[in-house]
Amino acid sequence: MFDVDTLLERCKEAIRETDPQRAVRETLLQTLEKPGPVGESLGKHEGGIEILYNAEDLTVLNVVWAPQMFLMPHDHQMWAVIGIYGGVEDNAFFRRREAGIEKAGGRELHESDVIGLGVDAIHSVKNPERIFTGAIHVYGGDFVNQPRSQWDPDTLVERPYDYELIRREFARANEAWANELSQREVDETVT
Repeated sequence: MFDVDTLLERCKEAIRETDPQRAVRETLLQTLEKPGPVGESLGKHEGGIEILYNAEDLTVLNVVWAPQMFLMPHDHQMWAVIGIYGGVEDNAFFRRREAGIEKAGGRELHESDVIGLGVDAIHSVKNPERIFTGAIHVYGGDFVNQPRSQWDPDTLVERPYDYELIRREFARANEAWANELSQREVDETVT
């Protein structure tokens, strides 16, 4: 059985370890050995970011990606550990260059996968599936208030992280999915 409060306590203990990122990764690996109960507790049928815990030294988020949603390249300015409890999260990684950033690989995460990202990581995220993707994101700091950057997905021009723009991206993706479902219902009624 999954319990959010137990997860949060385990993460708080993990950040006191010598290697907090590794300890948080182990916590998420254990938590996601059985992703079903996590999804039953945290899963939603709407994309969004839910703050489960936020302090100066630790942030834990429940992130639900709408089907086909894409989020532009961004950084965290702190280490992160991401664990998937349902669906697929496709991460593209970037590295800084004099002229901006360039793509530097990627990794598709599936149910029960856990990945650690370093302090300097820059990535974009896409849900390539036609179902909602749920993930626990744990950060080694105050993710909510940390100044960060995001990059325009077409021009790769860097600008300050804009939480309102991110919120609108989630709303846009939710609306696009709702419209697709409505169109499917119309199509099924017609045929």
